[in-house]
Amino acid sequence: MIEIDWNDFKFFKQSSEKKSDNFEVLLDFLKSHYKMTSPKEMFETMANDDTARLMLSKREINSLEDLEKRLYKNFNVK
Repeated sequence: MIEIDWNDFKFFKQSSEKKSDNFEVLLDFLKSHYKMTSPKEMFETMANDDTARLMLSKREINSLEDLEKRLYKNFNVK
């Protein structure tokens, strides 16, 4: 299991266009810094970190399915 390096996150956030939303920055950070492509891996990583777990809770993301809905909210298949 990967542990989130919050010092690296802070550095990453400085160059992010989404500075106002730490959760969105965290998602980008996990994708970019740790090369995560799996929502399951992202959710498990966040669920095992106290700070990230607070971010999930604040957004009422309690399951992998909730995170997937958040990640793919703008994705429409026709």
